[in-house]
Amino acid sequence: MNPGIDLQGSFIQILTDLGIPAGLAKAIWMPLPMLLMLAVATVGVLVGVWLERKISAAAQQRIGPEYIGPLGILAPAADGLKLIFKEDIVPAQSDPILFTLGPILVVLPVFLSYLIVPFGQHLLITDLGIAIFLWIALSSIQPIGLLMAGYSSNNKYSLLGGLRAAAQSISYEIPLALSVLAIAMMSNSLSTVDIVQQQSSYGILGWNIWRQPAGFVIFWIAALAECERLPFDLPEAEEELVAGYQTEYSGMRFGLFYVGSYVNLMLSALLVSVLYLGGWEFPIPVETLAGWFGVSETAPWFQVLAGVLGIVMTLVKAYLFVFVAILLRWTVPRVRIDQLLDLGWKFLLPVALVNLLLTAALKLAFPVAFGG
Repeated sequence: MNPGIDLQGSFIQILTDLGIPAGLAKAIWMPLPMLLMLAVATVGVLVGVWLERKISAAAQQRIGPEYIGPLGILAPAADGLKLIFKEDIVPAQSDPILFTLGPILVVLPVFLSYLIVPFGQHLLITDLGIAIFLWIALSSIQPIGLLMAGYSSNNKYSLLGGLRAAAQSISYEIPLALSVLAIAMMSNSLSTVDIVQQQSSYGILGWNIWRQPAGFVIFWIAALAECERLPFDLPEAEEELVAGYQTEYSGMRFGLFYVGSYVNLMLSALLVSVLYLGGWEFPIPVETLAGWFGVSETAPWFQVLAGVLGIVMTLVKAYLFVFVAILLRWTVPRVRIDQLLDLGWKFLLPVALVNLLLTAALKLAFPVAFGG
């Protein structure tokens, strides 16, 4: 298995070699991963917005942004600056405290969820034993913020959008959790690092997508619904609700919803790659590649190269799903609210339950293949 780069160990070792006490070196290290993750999430938003514009333009046979920087790559930054300097309006007779707390509760849990996303065996902020369920718990906070934003806006369209967001989240949270539970059952762990390690033995053939095809489909559909991406963007359906819970928002408070949406999409794509596509693992095991080229796996330069390529592999897999999500937005029509709830309660939930029971049975019958 590719061990990745031990950034924490290397950083602390460098500071210790410079004469700084080990305790102080650890204290200096502690805020750095969070700043790194914030930077990664922010860059992910900018890239996601640029891809959205370019892919939507291609789907509609347009050129898309091209004058704001090379290939229009500075267009998302221009969007952000515009939102920062726009007037921030609070509607009359609204609840100003809940109106402010709503977008914060939407964005904060998404950023905190990046704590458990691994880009390598040591390239994550914290390897929690309950990592994947922590993400599910944090994602269930987001609808409270949406409901709060809709309720406090003193607008019927906002309230309807907030109620729809809560109903949608509850409907799809359970199938999503059941599909993750099947993965945890096979991996005997809720740690994202352990889940990737469990897929590392046989290259692409060891990835969970082959043993959990139904779970993979359920997880991806539920993740799209949790991100409120088309065809599941009922809480902000423009033709029916103006902009749903966002109707009365402007300036940076609206920008927080915007940022939260794209950060959540990127996070979901990363978790799909971790849970079902082997995370940072290569389609061919790195040990096999080292053997083919006659290179020692323990050579420092090879470990650094494998670690960097592991990060690239994780991002390539994640952006593949971001591309699919954007393409779906511009090719699939929006479902009705009754169709959305029927899909969640009458189809995905029973299938997810059967998938979980089937995984348990296969684990008992074939423990070698299903993590017995």
